[in-house]
Amino acid sequence: MGWAIAIHGGAGDIPLSLPPEQRQPREEALQHCLKIGVEALQAEMHPLDVVELVVRELENIPHFNAGKGSVLTNKGTIEMEASIMDGRTKKCGAVSGLKTVVNAISLARLVMEKTPHIYLGFDGAEEFAKEQGVETVDSSHFVTAENVERLQHAQKANIVQIDYSTQPLQNGTKKEKATVANGDSQLGTVGCVAVDSNGNLASATSTGGLVNKMVGRIGDSPIIGGGTYANELCAVSATGKGEAILRATVARDVAALMEFKGVSLKEAANCVVHERTPKGTVGLVAVSAAGEVAMPYNTTGMFRACATEDGYSEVAIWSAS
Repeated sequence: MGWAIAIHGGAGDIPLSLPPEQRQPREEALQHCLKIGVEALQAEMHPLDVVELVVRELENIPHFNAGKGSVLTNKGTIEMEASIMDGRTKKCGAVSGLKTVVNAISLARLVMEKTPHIYLGFDGAEEFAKEQGVETVDSSHFVTAENVERLQHAQKANIVQIDYSTQPLQNGTKKEKATVANGDSQLGTVGCVAVDSNGNLASATSTGGLVNKMVGRIGDSPIIGGGTYANELCAVSATGKGEAILRATVARDVAALMEFKGVSLKEAANCVVHERTPKGTVGLVAVSAAGEVAMPYNTTGMFRACATEDGYSEVAIWSAS
């Protein structure tokens, strides 16, 4: 048993021809955040503190769809959401509809620790943030030129983020057809999972949502069991098409397979990603209490990074094959 950490910066139709000026900053950001997480685990910080620390850093980097890099709704507004969960206690917190909170993940943790609730949204979450004295800024702080351009492209092309038309798969399930603007899948939700050498686990996920989404739409990232889950066996953070992740209860299903079928982390994660969700919709990062790591995805690529106590380290986007 040893510590382990895994990070993601979104999964989707990431083209192999992704220009260096878009690829390199994200790879460097993943490497930077991985280093922060590794040093925190080596300093024996609790995994809950580690995942919050790493996701806060990811939120502050505009190259990903969370915090400073959050995408815009169909009204051109910001609606950030996040959740965090401690594996041993199953305590958790979540927020949605944030417009001014600099670090959504930290407000989610405050919901977990300072209220009798799990989930606060929109005006109630913003009011709670003010009561707690967390850092807030004008919503313009989160709007980047890149995301303004992406919204304009999506609206000009009349692009709908999720096309609910379906087609049968060989196993009888339905495939969700998603249409996005060129490049819209290159940025994504951020997440971090960690386990310490004592087997304590935690998971955190944060996002700005979908480009051109309806105002008020809530995805999988703040939903416990959807985009985020942790128990005494594993910690999971998912990314991809929120509606598909929610339908498959992706994060909880990984834990459930381990809990009820006794399978390994990698077997459980691969089953959920490759057998239980439509192709092209999901990726996840996960760690087990034993220090194992899994980072499967059924999309073209997933921005991801991981490290383990035995010295293994990886930063990648696409498959090595």
